[in-house]
Amino acid sequence: MKLEQAFEVQAPIERVWEALIDLERVAPCLPGATITGRDEDGTYHGEFKVKLGPTTASYRGTVQVQEADEAARRATLKAKGTDKRGQGGANATIVNTLTSDGGGTTRVEAVTDFTITGRLARFGRGGMIEDISNRLMRDFASCLQSRIAIEPTPSGEAVATGEESPESVGTADDPPAPATPARAAPPPPPPAPAKPISGFSLFLGALLDRIKRLFKR
Repeated sequence: MKLEQAFEVQAPIERVWEALIDLERVAPCLPGATITGRDEDGTYHGEFKVKLGPTTASYRGTVQVQEADEAARRATLKAKGTDKRGQGGANATIVNTLTSDGGGTTRVEAVTDFTITGRLARFGRGGMIEDISNRLMRDFASCLQSRIAIEPTPSGEAVATGEESPESVGTADDPPAPATPARAAPPPPPPAPAKPISGFSLFLGALLDRIKRLFKR
C-alpha cells in the first residue's frame, strides 16, 4: 500500500531537516514508539506498542536513514517490525522531501510504501489505515512543531546587525575589552515515556474524520 501525505511546520527548513533525520529526537512524537538502541551503521532499534481492546500488541523492529540528500532536502527511511508474539508485522519505506516557502514555513511531503500483516492488517480494510495514518501525521506534525519551538536556536542562526557592542568600542589607546563568555543554552526537556497508542481511539478518530468530510460534501 502507498500513502502520500504532507504537513507544514512553522520553522526554517534547516531546523526541520535536522530534526527529521535525528530519529531519537523525533521518536517521542510518534505515540507508542520508543528507541531502545543504535548500531554503529546507524540502524536504530525500537519498540512500538498499540492497545487493541483489552490487550496490548508490542512490535520490535528497526529503522534506518538509508539516504539523506541534504542538497535536495530528501531523506529515505527503511523500517520493519514484527509482533513479539509472532502474529504479523510491517515493512515500510518512507521518503520525506522538504521545501521552504521562503518565509519561515517548511512543507514536508511524505511518501510511504508499506505492507502489513497480522492484527494491524485489520485497519487496512475500507481505507481505514489511510485515515488513521492521516490522523497520526497531524499529531506528529503538531508535536514536531512544539518541540522545535522550545528548543534553543543554534548560535549560527543569529542575525548579524553589523554593529559592535558598546563594550567593544574604544580608542586606539584603549586595550581591547575582554570577550564576554556565551551562556550555555538550557538543554531541551527529556521526552516523556512512551505510552501504548490506543487502536480504538485511532479508529474512532478516523471514523469521526470521515463523518466530517461526509457532511462537508
